[in-house]
Amino acid sequence: WTQFFIKVKDFDAYPKTLEDFRIKTISGATVTIISGTIMLLLFMSELKYFLTMEVNSELFVDMSRGNKISINMNVTFPYVPCDFLSLDMIDVSGQRDIDVKHTLMKQPLNEDGSWVEEAAEKMDLTGTKPVLNATEPPPADYCGSCFGAETKDMTCCSSCADIKEAYRRKGWAFPKDDSITPCIGYDKVTDPVGTGCYLHGHLEVNRVAGNFHISPGKSYEVGHMHVHDMAQMGKYKNSNVSHQINHLSFGSTYPGQVHPLDNQVVTATKTSMAFQYYIKIVPTTYEKLNGDVSRTNQFSVTRHQKIYTDSTDSLPGMFVSYELSPMMVRYVERRRSFVHFLTSVCAIIGGVFTVAGLFDSFIYHGSKALQKKIELGKAS
Repeated sequence: WTQFFIKVKDFDAYPKTLEDFRIKTISGATVTIISGTIMLLLFMSELKYFLTMEVNSELFVDMSRGNKISINMNVTFPYVPCDFLSLDMIDVSGQRDIDVKHTLMKQPLNEDGSWVEEAAEKMDLTGTKPVLNATEPPPADYCGSCFGAETKDMTCCSSCADIKEAYRRKGWAFPKDDSITPCIGYDKVTDPVGTGCYLHGHLEVNRVAGNFHISPGKSYEVGHMHVHDMAQMGKYKNSNVSHQINHLSFGSTYPGQVHPLDNQVVTATKTSMAFQYYIKIVPTTYEKLNGDVSRTNQFSVTRHQKIYTDSTDSLPGMFVSYELSPMMVRYVERRRSFVHFLTSVCAIIGGVFTVAGLFDSFIYHGSKALQKKIELGKAS
């Protein structure tokens, strides 16, 4: 065995020199400290990179069908009261949602942008409803007439505002000859709550192309026409539709997602302006490391604005048109390879060590040669 180990020593690629033959220098110590610091920094950087998740992306044709899309919105209109704002949606499948209220919260704002605290509940766009008799409220079981505008959803009208709402839903023009007695003396233009509006909520829409808009005026449909009635807005008829999109997304949010319209401030230079947003939605799935899968969407947007010269035929506001891409993106979280991490660490240590050795050798031999020349110069 002794002879065997003697033969094995011939394969030693790292022969050691005797301590007496080693020369330690200040320059060598300096290079060692600097190279060690560089090694440590590069190692920490590589370790941080290794501990982060790797997200791989794939692109393929979207074959899914029948799902709904949740449009999440958070928009501020500082110059239009909540009483006069309505949100309407329509898509290519024929679904219509006029004057959305059930999933939309409206918070009135003061002139300085602060909330009107006493009106922090979900608001009905019809505002406060006066009773039939201004001095005495109707009994609890009172069912007033809607003067011919009754529908399945609205069979009773207990106030003038109810009657006007019923006429609006029918698409009828409200008579101005005081023939509807409950509305005699009714203040047609009431002061709204606040001077601005903060809207937040969501829309559940079909997974097809469509559009929605937020505009002043009560909205209704007459035949196949979509109409906004601004007659009851009074001095707010020519409101400035400047707005700030605090947030707009289509579905849930996955890690690292960017929403292009978040915190966008849009200023209207004139009162009769329409801001149009054309959005391309890309269906997206995000699979986390634990197996949870989020089905959501990302989007790109193009914005245009239009100034109406004839205010009688214009509808100012924020208009959003969206369509879906036939392609789907899939993101999958994966852990980074430990073997790749070890390879990188070895490359860092070996590379820095080799370069530092070359640099130290250059300094050492250079200083020796310079010193020799100086000694020869003195001798001569």
